Amino acid sequence: MEKQILELIFTFAGMMTVLGCVTGVAITLIKRRSTPKLQSGELMGRLSEIADRLARLENAVDSTAVEVERISEAQRFTARVLAERSGAPVALGDRPRGSTTPH
Repeated sequence: MEKQILELIFTFAGMMTVLGCVTGVAITLIKRRSTPKLQSGELMGRLSEIADRLARLENAVDSTAVEVERISEAQRFTARVLAERSGAPVALGDRPRGSTTPH
């Protein structure tokens, strides 16, 4: 009885392994047939288009970085001008007492 159960288990495991292998081979064959073959000229053309797009993207990123740097310089300048215009900050003891919100 135990020998029959063991044979059934091994048979089942073997059949599942074979089924998995056959399925893998079938899927691979289907994918290879459905993928269109590119000619070397087509492939080089597509690669050239991708390289051009990447070059344009790199230029756009560089120009954006320059503009961000200009914005940060302008903010630093504005902060410095505002700090010089306002003078020395008022100490806590020099402030008038009471509410500072309008009523």
